Amino acid sequence: MNLSTLRTGARRGLIELRHTFTNGQDLWAYLFPAVIFGVVMFFQRGATVEGTGFSLGAVTLPSVLGMNVVFGGLMTLAQQLTVEREDGTLLRAKAVPGGMSGYLVGKIVLVGGMTLVSMAVVLVPGLLLFDGLATGGLLSWVTLVWVLLLGLVATMPLGAVIGSLFSSPRSMGLIMLPMMGLVAISGIFYPITGFPSWLQWIAQVFPLYWTGLGMRSALLPDGMSAVEIGHSWRHLETVGVLGLWAVVGLLVAPVVLRRMARRESGSAVAARREKAMQRAV
Repeated sequence: MNLSTLRTGARRGLIELRHTFTNGQDLWAYLFPAVIFGVVMFFQRGATVEGTGFSLGAVTLPSVLGMNVVFGGLMTLAQQLTVEREDGTLLRAKAVPGGMSGYLVGKIVLVGGMTLVSMAVVLVPGLLLFDGLATGGLLSWVTLVWVLLLGLVATMPLGAVIGSLFSSPRSMGLIMLPMMGLVAISGIFYPITGFPSWLQWIAQVFPLYWTGLGMRSALLPDGMSAVEIGHSWRHLETVGVLGLWAVVGLLVAPVVLRRMARRESGSAVAARREKAMQRAV
């Protein structure tokens, strides 16, 4: 990938980002989950984590930020790929030299930008609503940034793989059910140590738990690590697991994407459109 392709892809992503901000329907689709989780945290503000006097809503806040990173990198990119396979956007990108590379760079810019916005929608009201968050030091913000970047790198390639495997956006519902299951067991809304050990081990396989843990380590006081596994924020393990997912994804995603691009043709796009029209009727 040369510099010209990077510039073209970045420009494409910024244009799509600007269009998203001017399209009420698209903007609401991105921000609606953040609004819902903000309401959930508001009602959690009076509850406390068992064995502490710390607000459960304050603990949930950084966990939701981590979840936004994973959902943005994984689900949003996958949905974008499936939608634009169906409408022929990918086929047009394939026909241009360096088009697929530029397309992916554009999606990275778009997804990264909207992930930052959705995080801000949760974080800013949360800072006003909850006391005791450790946001006064530079180290907290540095930790938040590296967890954000590593979380996106760990999940975006996986999102590209999932988007390449499904030919229709209506099939994405098959992914949402296991994702909701992971949310339930990954310590997002309640400390993971409250679950059976076998569920804890399952949660620790996936990026969602580690991204949430990293965000909690950035924004919560050190004493709150007592409710985590091993009574520690486990930064090294976070880097290791997310880094492993990133390496695997970056190795697998280009292969899967190339195979998907080779299968794209005018007849394939026409067939998918015909199926979509039949469902609509």
